[in-house]
Amino acid sequence: MKSQYREIAERCLKDEAQALMSLIPQLDDNFDAVVELILHCKGKVILTGVGKSGHIGAKIAATLSSTGTPSFYISPLDVFHGDLGVMTSDDIVIAISNSGQTDELLRFVPYLVERHIPLVGISGNPNSLLAQNADYHINVQVNAEACPLNLAPTSSTTAQLAMGDALACALIEARHFSKRDFARFHPGGSLGRRLLMKASDVMRTDDLPIISPKMKLGEAIIQISIGKLGLGVAVGEDNRIVGIITDGDIRRATQRNQDRFASVLVEEAMTLNPVCVRPEIRINEILKILHERKIHAVLVVDEAHHLMGVVDNFRCMI
Repeated sequence: MKSQYREIAERCLKDEAQALMSLIPQLDDNFDAVVELILHCKGKVILTGVGKSGHIGAKIAATLSSTGTPSFYISPLDVFHGDLGVMTSDDIVIAISNSGQTDELLRFVPYLVERHIPLVGISGNPNSLLAQNADYHINVQVNAEACPLNLAPTSSTTAQLAMGDALACALIEARHFSKRDFARFHPGGSLGRRLLMKASDVMRTDDLPIISPKMKLGEAIIQISIGKLGLGVAVGEDNRIVGIITDGDIRRATQRNQDRFASVLVEEAMTLNPVCVRPEIRINEILKILHERKIHAVLVVDEAHHLMGVVDNFRCMI
């Protein structure tokens, strides 16, 4: 039996989902104009708002900054205590207020007009003072809050946040912002790591499982086990790679040569022309190779095809 709490949660989620769907018909030329305004902005995009709308503004600023639009959040209260100086005529201010009547926001609108700083208003009231005094207004009106009392900012702040995401997505498309661009702004994340780091940054270089092609499989198994990579790299006399032998190769050799398995040479069971990459290849490209070739490791080689290291799935994920 469904609990009362889950019923409340479902109702809340449905109400907020409906609130978001209701934003679609409210999109108009103002949205397009704001995207173009931001695209051609030579300065910063400054988000501001009071209370819950301020928290939403901070999140939108963070999203814009991480997707190629220099942005930051400033409290309207701080504006009146010296922070107005951070705003220049090259900047854009986006003010968020559900009512559009927030006094702290409206009080510094004249300063923006005086300094020719474009103002974008995001509110749930297209007839508000904010909407009337903004250069552009984006309507995020909702019929009611998801709060059972219709008081706590719930659907309204969800609408503000979603509209901020919509702006960010439009700007991403307009800027042709790529995964590699995103990684430059997120160097500490796993995505940034995979897109920016190279094979030479992660490859294993010590205790490589190098074996001779003339080595017998009985001994090769011991060397492969010591290497803990599930493979052995067969290297010829000139230190060039001639093949690779994996756990699968050994199992197949065992089936074919049950009576003489221990005396079978590595060169009889190894795979010729193993997948090799150069040290400058990016990790995300290695992951693509591993997936497409259905293998768990690649060999890193220099121009002379000498073994430099090994990169496996685990090292791509560290």
